[in-house]
Amino acid sequence: MGKIKGAIVVDTVRCKGCSLCVEACPQDVIMLAKKVNVHGYPYVEAVKEDACIGCASCGIVCPDGCIIVYRKKMED
Repeated sequence: MGKIKGAIVVDTVRCKGCSLCVEACPQDVIMLAKKVNVHGYPYVEAVKEDACIGCASCGIVCPDGCIIVYRKKMED
């Protein structure tokens, strides 16, 4: 059985920095950036992209739908 590799894309313009996704991520892939978006909110970004397992917990808890999760099955 192949391993699942995940990747996320964050809509940084819409993100309000609520950090719900940071708490929901079991792999600690997401962190709050030190930068702010055009609305003045700090946004989240993937810092450990290789650790993402594509569980989609971050996308599920995001109240504004700012996170898209991609999954790819890797061959052994």
